[in-house]
Amino acid sequence: MKCPFCGNEDTQVKDSRPTEDNSAIRRRRACNACGMRFTTFERVQLRELTVVKQNGRRESFDREKIVRSMMIALRKRPVDPDRVERAISGIIRRLEGSGESDIPSANIGELVMDALANIDPVAYVRFASVYRNFREARDFEDFVGALSARDDKD
Repeated sequence: MKCPFCGNEDTQVKDSRPTEDNSAIRRRRACNACGMRFTTFERVQLRELTVVKQNGRRESFDREKIVRSMMIALRKRPVDPDRVERAISGIIRRLEGSGESDIPSANIGELVMDALANIDPVAYVRFASVYRNFREARDFEDFVGALSARDDKD
């Protein structure tokens, strides 16, 4: 594993343990050149996923894009990071378990919206505003009104 600080490829594993939800192995590593320590995660990958964008462009699936978009939506919200990690792992398990290698980006967006709806309503609206491309205040009002009507039925 390459050191993120100095780029040296000679690093040593100091400690390994499973994550709380047993979805990955957490490894503490030390660089033999600069002495810096860092953490890596090893996850099972069931299949190679390709994301098909709305314009038809294809790119390799990148877990970190889901992590970044959810963290932006959840910024300054009182949410347990482990709960977010479990949601992200669940999304990826669903994608890998779908039997498809080519995943439309819209499917990923819907899964992220569903996860955020269960985690934090403010983050859900934040994500939806970008994902659904809200252009004016009325778009927010309509979305939140539909959300409130749905909650009233439950």
